[in-house]
Amino acid sequence: MKIVEKVLTDAFVLKPSVFNDDRGYFYESFNDKAFEAFSGVKVDFIQDNQSYSSKGTLRGLHFQAGGAAQAKLVRVTKGSAYDVAVDLRPGSQTFKQWYGIELTEENHLQFFIPRGFAHGFVALEDNTIFQYKVDNYYSSVHDGGLIWNDKELAVKWPELKLELSEKDKNLPKLNQLNLNTLW
Repeated sequence: MKIVEKVLTDAFVLKPSVFNDDRGYFYESFNDKAFEAFSGVKVDFIQDNQSYSSKGTLRGLHFQAGGAAQAKLVRVTKGSAYDVAVDLRPGSQTFKQWYGIELTEENHLQFFIPRGFAHGFVALEDNTIFQYKVDNYYSSVHDGGLIWNDKELAVKWPELKLELSEKDKNLPKLNQLNLNTLW
């Protein structure tokens, strides 16, 4: 596994070493020692999450605030998704900037998103399975987010008919958040 691109302060895209033959493939999706050695980041993932989505399902932009903030390592194991992270850390060189990447079952790319970021994705095809490791447990008290189409951020989402949960349709705009108290 190696970092193929550093995209925002402390966030990066990873590519595992994939061993293919006529039977299929094998790769190590995570190795704690290797991750720390090449990234310089010590993270203790404690939970794995998985979602299943139909084409056009948009989930996000979500974050966990305060002591429940989460770092994530995300990937797609079936289908494809456009994945987005937004740096919400005041003082960061990439504060209020976003990055988006297509993650697919074929490209095997993974995206490391540190604490202090909002995160979301949209499924680009039916039956997309999205997996992520997190380094902190979910806390409903610390659950937060911002609206996916905030004009201040101007995230360029794929042009699809989007499906959102009621919760995600009603998230606040960036200027409605007190970012100095989130972390």
